[in-house]
Amino acid sequence: MENSIIILIVDDDLNFIEFLDYILSKEGYIVIKANSGDEAIELAKRNNPHLILLDIKMPKTDGIEVCIALRNIPEISHTKIVLISGLLDDKSKIAGFDAGADDYICKPIKPKVLLARIGALLKNFKRPIIFSDEKDTLKKFGNITIDFEKYLVIVDQDEITLPKKEFLLLKLLSAKPSKVFTRQEILDQLWENSINQGSRFIDVHIHNLREKLGSNRIKTIKGVGYKFD
Repeated sequence: MENSIIILIVDDDLNFIEFLDYILSKEGYIVIKANSGDEAIELAKRNNPHLILLDIKMPKTDGIEVCIALRNIPEISHTKIVLISGLLDDKSKIAGFDAGADDYICKPIKPKVLLARIGALLKNFKRPIIFSDEKDTLKKFGNITIDFEKYLVIVDQDEITLPKKEFLLLKLLSAKPSKVFTRQEILDQLWENSINQGSRFIDVHIHNLREKLGSNRIKTIKGVGYKFD
């Protein structure tokens, strides 16, 4: 079964990152890697991961500070954060949970335990998509104007009325231009009750949108999903 779960690994130890990458990639997770707190925040904003594995002891910005910063970003406020540390004392663990962590795992890492805890955190997890201010009823992207109030799209001078699902799909993708939405995210947001629909069901709607908007607007990211540019 296709796994579209994105996990961001944050650690200044490149060998440890590769170790975690091997474990997670083997299970089908999509892995993104950061070597510093600042890079982690930037990648999290750009990729909206489902879960972040975050080392506490890093130079410049430590994991606790990064965790607090991530929790203050609305788009990723529901992302699961797991702190990883060699610090075993209760004070460090409490500081981590106070910063907003969902779990705290001590080194050395046991792969089976790590995977079990990740699975438990992500079980039935559905991440909300935060749209731009609903008061902004019109959004313009080059030659395309989207009227959210009238469910109308204008391409060049031509008005195009989209079926509801196609319009909602366009609204979702255009809410975060250049962000890659996985097929699972799209299914969770727009077809929540259609549990029997395969992810390829989305491809039909993407094809229809491309025919109406132009083929260069919605791009396929192979093995991951789609983005709107």
